[in-house]
Amino acid sequence: MGRHADPLLPSICCLLAAVSVLAPGASASREGNITVAVMLPDNMKYPWASPRVLPAIRMAREHILRSGVLRDRAVHLLNFSVEDSAGSCSENKAQIIAVDTKLYHRPDAFLGPGCVYSVASVGRFASHWKLPLITAGGLAYGFDNSEEFRTLVRTGPTTTKLGDFVNSLHAEFNWTRRALLIFHDLKRDDRPHFFLSEGIYINLLAENMTVEVLPYEDNTSYQEIVTFIRESGRIVYICGPLQTFFNIMSTFEEEVKNTEDYAIFYLDAFGESLSNEAHQPWHTSAMQWKDPIKLFQNVFVITFREPDNPEYAAFRTELHKRATQDFNVQLEPSLMDYIAGCFYDGFVLYATALNEALADGVSQNDGINITTRMLNRSIWGVTGLVSTDQNNARYTDFSLWSMSNLTTGQYAVAGHYNGTNKEIVWSKKGIQWAKGIPIDDPRCLVSCEGRSWVLLFSKGLSYIGNRKLKLEKELARMLWRIKWEDLQFESPNKYHKRAGSRLTLSQRGSSYGSLISAHGKHQLFAKTGYFKGNLVAIKHVNKKRIELTRQVLFELKHMRDVQFNHLTRFVGACIDPPNICIVTEYCPRGSLQDILENESINLDWMFRFSLINDIVKGMNYLHNSYIGSHGNLKSSNCVVDSRFVLKITDYGLASFRSSYDNEDSHELYARKLWTAPELLIYDRPPPQGTQKGDIYSFGIILQEIALRNGPFYVEAMDLSPKGVHLIYTVYLNTVHEYSGYTDPVFLNQEGSTSILNNLLSRMEQYANNLENLVEERTQAYLEEKRRAENLLYQILPHSVAEQLKRGETVQAEAFDSVTIYFSDIVGFTSMSAESTPLQVVTLLNDLYTCFDAIIDNFDVYKVETIGDAYMVVSGLPVRNGKLHAREIAGMSLALLEQVKTFKIRHRPNDQLRLRIGIHTGPVCAGVVGLKMPRYCLFGDTVNTASRMESTGEALRIHMSSATKEVLDEFGYFDLQLRGDVEMKVKWLFLKEELILC
Repeated sequence: MGRHADPLLPSICCLLAAVSVLAPGASASREGNITVAVMLPDNMKYPWASPRVLPAIRMAREHILRSGVLRDRAVHLLNFSVEDSAGSCSENKAQIIAVDTKLYHRPDAFLGPGCVYSVASVGRFASHWKLPLITAGGLAYGFDNSEEFRTLVRTGPTTTKLGDFVNSLHAEFNWTRRALLIFHDLKRDDRPHFFLSEGIYINLLAENMTVEVLPYEDNTSYQEIVTFIRESGRIVYICGPLQTFFNIMSTFEEEVKNTEDYAIFYLDAFGESLSNEAHQPWHTSAMQWKDPIKLFQNVFVITFREPDNPEYAAFRTELHKRATQDFNVQLEPSLMDYIAGCFYDGFVLYATALNEALADGVSQNDGINITTRMLNRSIWGVTGLVSTDQNNARYTDFSLWSMSNLTTGQYAVAGHYNGTNKEIVWSKKGIQWAKGIPIDDPRCLVSCEGRSWVLLFSKGLSYIGNRKLKLEKELARMLWRIKWEDLQFESPNKYHKRAGSRLTLSQRGSSYGSLISAHGKHQLFAKTGYFKGNLVAIKHVNKKRIELTRQVLFELKHMRDVQFNHLTRFVGACIDPPNICIVTEYCPRGSLQDILENESINLDWMFRFSLINDIVKGMNYLHNSYIGSHGNLKSSNCVVDSRFVLKITDYGLASFRSSYDNEDSHELYARKLWTAPELLIYDRPPPQGTQKGDIYSFGIILQEIALRNGPFYVEAMDLSPKGVHLIYTVYLNTVHEYSGYTDPVFLNQEGSTSILNNLLSRMEQYANNLENLVEERTQAYLEEKRRAENLLYQILPHSVAEQLKRGETVQAEAFDSVTIYFSDIVGFTSMSAESTPLQVVTLLNDLYTCFDAIIDNFDVYKVETIGDAYMVVSGLPVRNGKLHAREIAGMSLALLEQVKTFKIRHRPNDQLRLRIGIHTGPVCAGVVGLKMPRYCLFGDTVNTASRMESTGEALRIHMSSATKEVLDEFGYFDLQLRGDVEMKVKWLFLKEELILC
C-alpha cells in the first residue's frame, strides 16, 4: 500500500497462517461463549489508542449483555497492544499477536487494529481464518477490495468516502479540469496524510481530471511548494501536520499577491486547526500574519462531521469518565471521540449480525456468513446512522468549514456532506468567496481558439525567458539549505573531540576560527561540527528568523557560486530557528591572528609576504565578484588551511549579519579597530562595508603582520623602509584614490622565490615547531598516565591491575591459605549519634590515614573499609607461604599500639577501643563488576574472621586455633587461651579461642 515491505514478510505471513491451520483443534468450531480479541496501540497520538477506545468497547459489551442481543451468552474481551518499543504501530507484532491469539485463545472475532499496515496483515489472516475483523481504522483505499479482505468491516471513516465528498464539491463549483494535491509523507509509521489523500486522488482521476501531486517531507522547501501551487493550479488540497500547513500559508502570503484567485482546502480530519474557541485557524499558530483575514478567506477546512444526536453526547461524557477511571487519562473533547464511538457501533453491529446468524442456525464460527450480514445494512448507533456498503466501508459524513465573519475571521460550518445520499447540505450563509468562485485551470483563461497564437507567442519568448527560468529554478531548489539535524557535533569515528574549548594555539595545535573575546586577551573558538562526514566551521547568527526574500536567495546563490582558492568555501546555511547559522569550510591551522600571537611559531619575511599575497589574491577576487566587498576584514577572519594557504572567511551574506548594538563594551570597540574612518561615523555601518574600507582594513592587517602585535601598536617601530612604503601606499589608496588589489605594490615582494621552495620552507619551519609541541604533550601524557596507574594500584592489587591494563579478563582464583584481619570500634554507634556527620567523617579519615601508613610496612592488602570496619588480608593475590599469619599478627599489634595513643579531635579525652579478629583458611578471590570493579573475597574464612572480631573484646586481638597453629611455627608470639566461646559459623560451633598478647 505504498510502503516498502520486507521481502521476507510474505513468507512469514504464509508460514504463520499455515501453522495456525495445522495446529490441533484450530479449525474446530466451539459453540457457547463469545471471545473477541481487541488489538490496539497504547500511544495517544493514534485516534484508536487503547485509553480512548477500550472504554468504548467495554461500554458496548455492557450494552450487548444488558440488551440480551446474544441470548445470555457471555462475551469475553482479550486486550493486546500492537505497538513496538518506540510507541508506534507494529505490523510484525500485530501478525504475531493475531496468530498467537488464534492458536491459544481461538477468538470469534477481532476488534481492531486501527493502523493501516496492521489492519492489512491481520485482515488477510482473518480472511483466511474466516473470522470477522471490525475496525474504525483502516481508512486506506486498498481495503475496498472485498475479495482480498472478505471478513473485514470498517465502521469508521474511509478515504474513499472523502473522495466522494470532493467529487461532489467539484461538481457543485464546476471544477472539471485540474486540482492540486499536496500531502506530507515521511514513508514511515502509519502514513496518515498519504492515505487520507489517496481517496481524493483516485476519485478525481476517475472523473477524468488532471491531478498534480506533490508529496513533501520535513526538509522540503516551502518556497518550492508555493512555486508548485502558483505554477500548477488554483484548486489546492493540502494534507499534513498543522504546523507545516501554517508554514506553507506563511510562505504563500509572502510570495502570492492574488490569494483570492485560489481555493485552498486543508484536510484536517479531527479539526485540530479549529480547536480554539474563536474557530480561527491562524490563532492556533504563533506566527505573525500580515493580513490573516484576507489570506484565509478562501481557505477551507474539511473535517469529519461530529454527531449531534443525544446518544453521542451521553456516550462522550461516559467515555471521558471511564478513561479517567480505567487509564488515568484526561480526554479532551475532540473528533477523536468519534472514532471511539465508531468502535462502539462496530461491536454492536457485529453482535446484531451474530444474533441473526445464530437465530438462523448458523455457527458462531462462520465468519463469512456473519460478515455478509454486516454489509449493505443500517443500524442506529451512538454516532448516528451506521450504514455500510458492499465494500466493507461505512458511508461517512463530512463538514466543510469556511470563514463566516469577515470582520473577526471566525469560521463556521458552511456545509455538511451526507455520505449516504452523496449530497452537500449548505448553511444559510454558505461560502463567502473573496472574488467569486476561482477557476480550476488558469491556463484556460485564453480561449481555445487563440491557443495557436499563444503557442507561437510562447515560443517567441522562450529564448528570452530561458535563462530567467533556469535562475528561478535554481533559487527555488535552495541547494544551500542544511537541516540542523544533519549537523553532527561528534566525529563519526569518535576520533576528534568537540571544538569550542578556550585554548590557545600553542596548547591545542589548531584554532577553531578565533574571535577576540570581551576580555581581549583570550581566544574564544567558534563551534565546529560534521556535515556529511566532513569537519566544517559553524557560525551562529544572532537573528530570530531569516526571511527568505528574493534578495536573501540571491545572496545565498552568490555565496554558493564562489569557488576560489583563497576564499573559504561556503557549504550552506541553516535557517531553522533558533539554530540559524552559516556553515563554511574549516581551516585547521587557525586564524592569522592566532599565528601572529603564537610566539612559538617563527615567521620570517618570506612567510609573511606569502600570507600577504594570499590576502591580496582573495580580496581581489572578492572585489570583482557579485559580492563586491567584505565589510569585516581583519586578521581573525583570515584563516590558514592544512596546506598553509591563507583564506578569507566571514564574507558576504549581508542579510544574515546583525548590526552591533550600541553598547559600551570592549568587544564592540575592538571590532572597530579594523574599520575605516569614513565608516566609523555611522552608528550602524552597512554590513557589507565598502571596497575602500576593505583596503583600510588590509592596511591594519599589514601592520599586524609586520609588527606581530595588535592594531595601532606603536611602542616599537622596527620596519624596513620597504615595509613602511608598502603600508603607506595602502593608506594613500584608501584616502585618495582606490586602485584595487591589482596595484603592483601589492604583489609578492619575494616573487623570485619559487612556490615550491616557499612551501618547503614553510613546512620545515612548522615541523620544527611541531616537534617541540609533541615533546611537551608527550611529557604531559606520561605524567597523567603515571597518576592514573598509581590511582589504579591503590584501588586494586598490583597484579590484578596489570591484567586489567593489558585488557585481560581477571579470572577468580582459589587460595589454600590466607589470613584475614577484621576490626571495628567498640561504641562507634553511640559516638556517631553524639557527633555531627562532619566530625564522624573527620574521625574516620584521621584513623584510616593512620592505619594506611602502618600497613604499608607489612605484606598485606587492604580489601575495604565500611564505616568503622577495616578489612585486611595477607597471602593474596601474591602467595607468601605461611608468612601471611605473621604479617597480619605483626600488623595487628602495631595498629593496637597506635590506637592507644590516637587522639579524637572533637573528643580528646576519649579513648578509641579497637576490637580485632583474625582467622586463617582458604578463600576465593576475584574482580567483581565492570563499572567500579572491586577485588572481593569469598568463603567461610571471611565469615569466621568476621565472627572472631564481633565476639571479641575491646583492645584485644582474637584469633582462631587455625591462626595459632601457623604462628606457633615462628615461635616469637605470646598467645593466651581465652576459654570456650560459642560462635556460630555456618553449621559449626568453635569452642576454642585464643588471645594474642
